[in-house]
Amino acid sequence: MPLPPIGVNWLGLWTLYLKEVRRFLNVYTQTLMAPVVTSFLFLAVFTLALGRGAEIVDGVPYSQFLAPGLVMMAMTQNAFANTSSSLVISKMQGNIVDLLMPPLSPGEVTLALTAAGVTRGLLVGAVTGVAMIPFVRLAPEHLGFILFHGIAACTMLSLLGLVGGLWSEKFDHMNAIANFIISPLAFLSGTFYTTTRLPEAWQNVAHLNPFFYMLDGFRYGFIGHADGNLTVGFLVMIVMCLALSFTAYTLIRTGYRLKS
Repeated sequence: MPLPPIGVNWLGLWTLYLKEVRRFLNVYTQTLMAPVVTSFLFLAVFTLALGRGAEIVDGVPYSQFLAPGLVMMAMTQNAFANTSSSLVISKMQGNIVDLLMPPLSPGEVTLALTAAGVTRGLLVGAVTGVAMIPFVRLAPEHLGFILFHGIAACTMLSLLGLVGGLWSEKFDHMNAIANFIISPLAFLSGTFYTTTRLPEAWQNVAHLNPFFYMLDGFRYGFIGHADGNLTVGFLVMIVMCLALSFTAYTLIRTGYRLKS
């Protein structure tokens, strides 16, 4: 039966979400296990090879300071990869029509794809965090901050991946976004260092990076110390998610690089 004009196709939304989740679970060694290995390599290099394991940063051992940043990096990179790769693969294989033909509104498509990206990001974060527990103290001190910033960060990167996937016409375009936007912002957000050690001018530059706030709040949930203003971080995350949601919804509604 036809849906009411203002109804929500919950079955279609759930089906699209489930399809995207099963897509990355089918290759879990690549989508879930590989980020764990990468995170451990970073942890080993910075704490053992560079001899910083005994260093104290913000009142905690460096390894404990570093671990939340590695978890956040793994979460966000995989949330971005999930939505962007899904769209680019569909475009290149010519089956993007399977996304356009079902009776799904632009809002439902945006929500389903974003939710799948958030699911992958959170799963990667959970697996990475649990794998680190035997080697690093990773005990939550402020669970609310961990949950909010983890979900908000994965949402932001999923939406950014959605916008990037809509813009990209081939994998080179998607990789350009990941290599020249996502990775630099992630590395310069304070993942491997505390921004308080930077000169004041560079601290101000670092605080213009939205990735700084999602990492800073997430790390605060584990070690109880933040380099920036937590209230500003909340506002930045909410504004970024709303802005990217509107952008992604508008691009899907207008069929940008989807119907031509």
